[in-house]
Amino acid sequence: MRKATKKQWITFAIVALLYVLFVIWDGNYWLLLGVPVIFDIYISKFIPWGAWKNTKNPTLRKIAEWTDAIVFALVAVYLINIFIFQNYKIPSSSLEKTLLIGDYLFVSKVSYGPRVPNTPLSFPLAQHTLPIINTKSYIDWPHWDYKRLKGFGNVKRNDIVVFNFPAGDTVPRKVDNPDYYYLVKRDGREEVNSDKAMYGDIIYRPVDRRENFVKRCIGMPGDTLQVITNDVYIDGRKQTLPKMAQFNYFVETNGEFWNEKIFRQLNVSTHDSNLLGIPEILEAIGIQQNENGQYNPVYLMPLTQEAVRKLEKGKMCRSIHIETDELMKQFSNVFGPTDDIYPYTADLGWSRDNYGPLWIPKKGTTITLDEKNLALYSHCIVNYEGNTLQRSGNQIIINGKATDSYTFKYDYYFMMGDNRHNSRDSRSWGFVPEDHIVGKPILIWLSLDDDRGWFSGKIRWNRIFRTVSAD
Repeated sequence: MRKATKKQWITFAIVALLYVLFVIWDGNYWLLLGVPVIFDIYISKFIPWGAWKNTKNPTLRKIAEWTDAIVFALVAVYLINIFIFQNYKIPSSSLEKTLLIGDYLFVSKVSYGPRVPNTPLSFPLAQHTLPIINTKSYIDWPHWDYKRLKGFGNVKRNDIVVFNFPAGDTVPRKVDNPDYYYLVKRDGREEVNSDKAMYGDIIYRPVDRRENFVKRCIGMPGDTLQVITNDVYIDGRKQTLPKMAQFNYFVETNGEFWNEKIFRQLNVSTHDSNLLGIPEILEAIGIQQNENGQYNPVYLMPLTQEAVRKLEKGKMCRSIHIETDELMKQFSNVFGPTDDIYPYTADLGWSRDNYGPLWIPKKGTTITLDEKNLALYSHCIVNYEGNTLQRSGNQIIINGKATDSYTFKYDYYFMMGDNRHNSRDSRSWGFVPEDHIVGKPILIWLSLDDDRGWFSGKIRWNRIFRTVSAD
């Protein structure tokens, strides 16, 4: 200790102070046992932490230096990724035009408070699978219970939120979308679990290792939410549509096929525009034949309200028709199934455009367990809150005790994409529990357009370093 320099004491004081502040933030005061270790590293040096530096073999010394640098970098990245922020890439169009495919985001963990990881032993920057070798990027043991450190605030209505996919707890390795629970509803549990060629092995993922999704939070704990003809109502009050929200429309042109330039004017990417030519569908939409007895070109595309107004005022189209549940159901053989509506265990007559009313669970609130509530909330009770639930005749048994009520221990949220007709969200797979909340996107640091080449506008320069807001 007598040999410690003033610089060593200052360095120790700074590191120890930061460490103690972290322990206070975490609230686990057993971690204060790490202070003597820090003292030894910088002052007493009882343990020869830097003994590798004394080797006379230059090759071994160089290897040790590189190893030391790599380990330090991995630990730093690991801690930053858990407690401060992480990188996230927008993979789908569910939030367009608010966020675009190819946007790279910084997601703040401190906005809502970082979670202590459920699986602390993991490889940095790999969510659940190591690339190339295709194995798990984490070790199941030790497994820590949910704990969230204090952040700058809480989730608010209309926030854009990154969260772990709630229905991603059970995953068929070969089928990412739709989720396991819908596959079981559609194909049967035995078929999904046994057909390895089609679905692969069925694996379980802890909360913090489930896929990251990003949506807009439109429903808060304790709200009663309803969607009526695409309009969202909270506790009976109609909500304002996000500025960049969009719906699918059938757009009949004035007789000409549109090129990429026109789609660009409407802010529609080429992969989102689909040319329709099935007379039965066009007739069901209400498209009339032209004077030549033929149908004008008709495109199915997502449009913002601003784009719709532009088309209505301009001369590029003859008619515009919004996509409806009835039409999609009538032609599900063309457009795909329309039965992926939560809850899968009951048919309540709800649809994508007309959903609810649905009460969103709030921590500490008790509900009566009738048939409808069991359909709506049994997944929360069992899968998210870790209880057992059985039916024995007319009795409901939770954790071995007969009961007719349940009190929630988590807050829940209802998430929806701004691309309302092209988003699999809470209308499809239900609520997002509070322990699944990852963080808040705050900045777009890069944006790449898949429709364009590197020398023809692939980098969206106007989006780089743009902040992400609820608007």
